[in-house]
Amino acid sequence: MSMYQSKKLKQQQKLMDSAETYVEWREAALEYDEMSGAAMWKNADQTNLFDHVQVRQRLDRIRSHLARHDHIGLLYTLNEGIHGNMGGMGKSALYSHAKVGTKRLIEEYVDEICEALNLIAELPSSEISVEEKLDFFHRASHCYGRSALMLSGGGSLGHFHIGVLKALIQHNMLPNVISGASAGSVVTGIFGTRTNEEMQEFMQPDNLVSEAKEEASWFNRMFFSRKPQIDIHDVEETINRLIPNLTFQEALEKTGRHINISIAPSELHQTSRLLNAIASPYVYVRKAVMASCAVPGVFPAVMLEAKNIHGESQPYLPTRKWVDGSVSDDLPAKRLARLYGVNHYIGSLINPIVLFANESSSDRNRFARFMRSWGHKGLSQWARSMHAFSLKYAQNWPRLNLYMSMADSVLSQKYEADINIFPDFHNIEMRKILSHMSEDELLMLVRQGERATWKKMEQIHLCSKISRTLDDILENFGEEEMRLMAKMREQKMKGVKKLEDLSAA
Repeated sequence: MSMYQSKKLKQQQKLMDSAETYVEWREAALEYDEMSGAAMWKNADQTNLFDHVQVRQRLDRIRSHLARHDHIGLLYTLNEGIHGNMGGMGKSALYSHAKVGTKRLIEEYVDEICEALNLIAELPSSEISVEEKLDFFHRASHCYGRSALMLSGGGSLGHFHIGVLKALIQHNMLPNVISGASAGSVVTGIFGTRTNEEMQEFMQPDNLVSEAKEEASWFNRMFFSRKPQIDIHDVEETINRLIPNLTFQEALEKTGRHINISIAPSELHQTSRLLNAIASPYVYVRKAVMASCAVPGVFPAVMLEAKNIHGESQPYLPTRKWVDGSVSDDLPAKRLARLYGVNHYIGSLINPIVLFANESSSDRNRFARFMRSWGHKGLSQWARSMHAFSLKYAQNWPRLNLYMSMADSVLSQKYEADINIFPDFHNIEMRKILSHMSEDELLMLVRQGERATWKKMEQIHLCSKISRTLDDILENFGEEEMRLMAKMREQKMKGVKKLEDLSAA
C-alpha cells in the first residue's frame, strides 16, 4: 500500500469517526471499502471461509423457480432446509474483511430467501393451502431459530447498553428475546417494560442527563459513604422510578418482548435462575432487577416478590435470597436456546473480564489478547482448585466457600457471543465502573454504544433478516391460524357428536 493510499484511508477513517448518523457512517465506510480493495473482495464468490459453491447452487435454484413461477418447486427447495449457517456463511470472519457487509453472494442469497418466503405467504390458497403454508412456516421458523440480545454486567458502563439498544431500535433490528445480568438487567428491565415509542422518549439526551443527576446521590452513598452497606431503599427508589410495576407476563403482553433476568443464589448448594414470562410469569420485574444488581458485599441479597391470584404482592420462594446475576450466568446462552429456540447471539459486553476471557475482544494487539486469554485460563484453573480445596478443608467457613464458589463461577463462564459489541475499554477508567459518572461521560458512553453497534449493523441485519421475515409472516398469519384452529375444533366436535349419536342408537 502506497503512502498516498494510506493517507487517503486515514482521512476516510476520520470521516467515519466524525459521522453523526449511521447513514453518514455507512456511506463513508462503503467508500473506505472501495479505496481499500475490500469491495473487490466482496464481489468475488471465491473464498475458503465458507462453501460458496453450495450457496451459489442453492441461490441459482431458487432464482430458477422464481423465474418460472414454479411455486411448488420453490416450496420443495425451501423445505430442504433453511438455516443461518448454510455452508458456513454465518462465520464472524466473513464480516472482518470489510467495514460494511460481507460477500455479495451471501447478501443476495439472504435477500432471495426472504423474497421467496414472502411470495409463498402471499400465494392464493387455491395454489398452496393455508394449512400447508402454516406447517411450512412453523417448521422453517423452528429450524432456522432466532436471535437474542444479551446484556452483560459492568457497573456504570451499563449506559453503553442504552446506546446499543437505541441503534437497534432505530433500525428495527432489536431481537424480541433479550437477557440482562446486573447492570444489564436494569437496561433490560427499562426496555422490556416500555414500547418503542416510550423508549424513543426515554433515550432523548435531556432525559438521560436528568436521570444521571438522579443517580448521582445514591451512587455516591453506595460507594463512598462511611456506612458499610448502602441504604437499599435508595436503590429501590431508583429502580421503581425507572421500571414500571409489572410482572414478566404483563411486560410481555405490553411490549411483545421476551425479557430474561439472571440471578444467582446467595447461599451454597443452590442454582442460579433465569427469570422470564415462561419460568416465572408472576414475578415482578422490579424485584428481579434488584436481585440481579445485588453485588455481594455491597448491598444485601434480595427476596423476590410475585403477584398472587388476588393481584396482591407476596414473597416468591420466601426461603431464598438472590444476588448479582453476572456471578453465575452473565450471558445465559444455553437457557435462552432451550426456552426460545435461540441459536444466534448478539452480545453487548461491558464486563471488563471480557478483555481476558474473550479472544475476539476489542484489543487490536493479538499477542496481548493471547497473553490475557492465557492468564485468564490459568486464573480460572486456580479458582476451580481453590473452590474444591475450600469445600474439602474449610467446611466450617461457609462464607469463604460461597465467595470461592462465586470466583470459580465468574472465571469459568464464556464471555462471547456470535456478534460481540464492546466499548472502548482503553479510553475508560476502570475505577469508574463502581462510581457515579458525569453527564458528559454518561452521554459519551451512550454514544459509544451507538457507534459500536453501527460497525456490526450489517452483520446483524444479514444474520437475522430471515428469522425476522419468518416472524413477521407468522404474525400476519395469526388471525388466519386462529380461524383454522377454530374450524378444526368445530369439525372435531362434530365428529365426537356423531360418534355419540351412533353409540346411543
